Amino acid sequence: MMRFATLLFTIAGILCALIAKAQSTNSTPAASDVTPKYVNEFLHIGVGARALGMSLSQVASVRDVTSGYWNPAGLVGIQSDLEVAAMHSEYFAGIAKYDYAAIGKAIDSVSAASISFIRFGVDDIPNTIDLFDPSGNINYDRITTFSAADYAFIFSYARKGLPWKPSSASAVSQTKGLQGFRWGANAKVIYRQVGDFASAWGFGLDAGAQFGYKKWLFGFTARDITSTFNAWTFTLDERTQQVFQQTGNEIPQNGLEIALPRLIGGVARQFDIKKISVLAEANATATTDGQRNTLISSKAFNIDPSIGVEVGYSNVIFLRMGAGNAQRIKDFDGSDQMTFQPNIGVGLRIKQLQLDYALSDIGNVSDVLYSNVFSLKFHIYKSDSKSRL
Repeated sequence: MMRFATLLFTIAGILCALIAKAQSTNSTPAASDVTPKYVNEFLHIGVGARALGMSLSQVASVRDVTSGYWNPAGLVGIQSDLEVAAMHSEYFAGIAKYDYAAIGKAIDSVSAASISFIRFGVDDIPNTIDLFDPSGNINYDRITTFSAADYAFIFSYARKGLPWKPSSASAVSQTKGLQGFRWGANAKVIYRQVGDFASAWGFGLDAGAQFGYKKWLFGFTARDITSTFNAWTFTLDERTQQVFQQTGNEIPQNGLEIALPRLIGGVARQFDIKKISVLAEANATATTDGQRNTLISSKAFNIDPSIGVEVGYSNVIFLRMGAGNAQRIKDFDGSDQMTFQPNIGVGLRIKQLQLDYALSDIGNVSDVLYSNVFSLKFHIYKSDSKSRL
């Protein structure tokens, strides 16, 4: 079993390396300027306190409406007639706010769809360009405010069964081992705005799959599989351009940002002991946009592993923990120190309502500040249907 999992992760790493090499080979110097690291990073923060409590280890086991974010293939696991989820969290002492909402529905017995919305923004930013009046006097009444916010709309579709038909009897026998194969895709529309100064529209595609092998679960998600493009437009008036020049800042020009593909693979296993269930999952995220500070780091691709565990009792009370975001941090004496980010979380399910909470960076052992995250999920059933929980 472990050989099988190792082979899958090896193939995933090779695929990411080939994608990165193809991008660098076919790009011109001008194109390389529009593929910086950390493009649309707000889409990689994570949604749902359940996932954050497990350090983002979700790709193989996710089965609810949040699958539209983690792995669209998991949407076919929605058991209620309609699922609604919402989350709010704050970062940097409440300066930045992160909001998520989604609604998902089973179309029929083999397919499902969802719509997800994400906003990450900083509001009430002072605009001091006109702080001085024409006479050179300071006038605080001339200070206005603006917001810098990123928005994403994700449209997801998932379906059970292989997306192709086996062409021969041998092909049929080879696919019998794939239990409950599920696949899905996302279409993302991105809008980013910085006050009245700049805005950008983007579009991208994701793809995902899940399947079982004996008692193991596997999942794969390819984000920005065709690369995601953000087209920026700047609308700076003459006064703003003068301030930029006087303060030595470069006047930005209309341009294009490209988010390169990111591949996430995961393996999970669940153990049931009477009323107690234990779910363990390990994920590995491979990026192709240049060298990052991850556990496995190179110019071609980087791999960032994470692991999470969820212990449930009677499908009502849940305790979660996980670790991820491993980094090498240089100390004051010049030595390198390995850090990681531990998370914990709890969950409570009462009939159709589920409340989850997560606390990140337990013990402050990493450079990331801790955050409190709350999320809600609500299952809606038709009046004439019975709960399938």
